[in-house]
Amino acid sequence: MTTKKTTPDFILLLTTLLLLTFGLIMVYSASAIWASYKFDDSFFFAKRQLLFAGLGVLSMFFLMNVDYWTWRTWAKLLLIVCFILLVAVLIPGVGMVRNGSRSWIGIGAFSIQPSEFMKLAMIAFLAKFLSENQKKITSLKKGLVPALSLVFLAFGIIMLQPDLGTGTVMVGTCMTMIFIAGARISHFIGLGLIGLAGFAALIISAPYRIKRITSFLDPWQDPLGSGFQIIQSLYAIGPGGLFGLGLGQSRQKFFYLPEPQTDFIFAILAEELGFIGGTLILLLFSLLFWRGVRVALGAPDLFGSFLALGIIAMIAIQVIINIGVVTGLMPVTGITLPFLSYGGSSLTLMLMAIGVLLNISRYARY
Repeated sequence: MTTKKTTPDFILLLTTLLLLTFGLIMVYSASAIWASYKFDDSFFFAKRQLLFAGLGVLSMFFLMNVDYWTWRTWAKLLLIVCFILLVAVLIPGVGMVRNGSRSWIGIGAFSIQPSEFMKLAMIAFLAKFLSENQKKITSLKKGLVPALSLVFLAFGIIMLQPDLGTGTVMVGTCMTMIFIAGARISHFIGLGLIGLAGFAALIISAPYRIKRITSFLDPWQDPLGSGFQIIQSLYAIGPGGLFGLGLGQSRQKFFYLPEPQTDFIFAILAEELGFIGGTLILLLFSLLFWRGVRVALGAPDLFGSFLALGIIAMIAIQVIINIGVVTGLMPVTGITLPFLSYGGSSLTLMLMAIGVLLNISRYARY
């Protein structure tokens, strides 16, 4: 890399740390009651989140100082390792089952979710592929199909766990990268129709997914079953009003909203901090997206641009889906809110991704 290295994007770093701080506070607030009841320790989830936050921040600062071209060199190997881990998860006795999904590898409470790390590995590999084959991406046979074959292979393995949420984020991120690279719109329309048919087949093949769709359209059809989560989420958001009930004063976390520290943490945040608090979080995410896009546009080469674009698209898609689910605008699916939701693998992965983005910002030309 011949481009002169500068200081990383300070606003991007500060925004990330602010979101992480909000997340740590809200994980404790949302989980204290449930943790005290289940583990006799109100800090049970908060302590683990703090541990992974520390690991993630160390990883972020480390990767911030590692030349992002290293990811180009190791992209293929990282992808192979992630594929091996994805397959290992499916082996009985190796993969751990939680909430009906075999998605984790580890010991006891400390485990990793390989599908989370597959997202970053796929972004790095696709950034390498697109930077080397951008002119071919307009060709269905030479560009688009080779680019998407590995993406949908990974998606298929993830669906065997099953984990539709993580798979959707990965596919959405990769499709965004390929579209920006210059793929033909006509190809996207054709693939989109095929994708919709496949998505419909996935929904029909699993009765619980059908229930999620029907509960999205009318959660009151089954208020104690498939519609329970979204109803309780809206019950949390509504009373929050403008300023909220106050930090720590949520009512829905008293065993109404299941595991409120994970996918539905934004509902508890809106209940306790109100419209003002929710808007502040959305503004911080918007600032993060803007700085990320700025880094992508200023990157000194195509690989850096595609890598930065993929990272910020992954975070943006995940935020949009999570908040869409929490507010009842999308069907319920298991998607964490980046930097805020409880979850070691997700938090560590997001902070690692920001570390890579910060390194690209050190070479960006604004």
